Amino acid sequence: MSLHSIRFEAAIVDLDGTMVDTVGDFEVALRLALADLGQPPVGRAFIARTVGKGSEYLLTRTLAEVGAPAALYDDAWARYQHHYLRINGQHSAVFPGVIEGLRALRGAGLRLACITNKPGAFARPLLAAKGLDGFFDHAFGGDAFARKKPDPLPLLEACKALGSMPARTLMVGDSSNDAAAARAAGCPVVLVSYGYNHGEPVASVDADAVVDRIDEIPLLLQLG
Repeated sequence: MSLHSIRFEAAIVDLDGTMVDTVGDFEVALRLALADLGQPPVGRAFIARTVGKGSEYLLTRTLAEVGAPAALYDDAWARYQHHYLRINGQHSAVFPGVIEGLRALRGAGLRLACITNKPGAFARPLLAAKGLDGFFDHAFGGDAFARKKPDPLPLLEACKALGSMPARTLMVGDSSNDAAAARAAGCPVVLVSYGYNHGEPVASVDADAVVDRIDEIPLLLQLG
């Protein structure tokens, strides 16, 4: 079934790499946290290919990358959380076409939820700081449910909250995590071409379509 033949009721949208380029926030928070522990910083390329699976995964991989002992994790997490909450959104930017796309999806009658593997305490203030929170009926962080994407649970729970059928709920993301969660949940999925996707080409991911900007999606779905 093609996307334009589906009567969509709702859409679920990822955050990092899909709506907001947050590598700068990660870079600064990690640099400050690592410095507190006497460890060297990590580069942007490492961060871009490592984000997307939750802050816990990012921090574990970061400690391994700099050769720090895993026993430092609890201290690193405390310092990382301290710094990230303080600088959240200051070194990030909304991708072009995001606000226009969300406005068009809402204008077409779709209910929207944001699902991210970023902790809710980081995600909600970021959405507010970037003026995106008003588009969403619900926003769920990576700690909202027992399992994170690529598990389908967050998407299925979001569909329940939105009152929509998975087959009529579009997943919009930037990575194989988003696509795998969507496929397992029974949601159609569109990926953006500019995201992180763990350093791999997004064209290789099983998705229903790839777009260069989110505001291309309403036309792709023939909404309006």
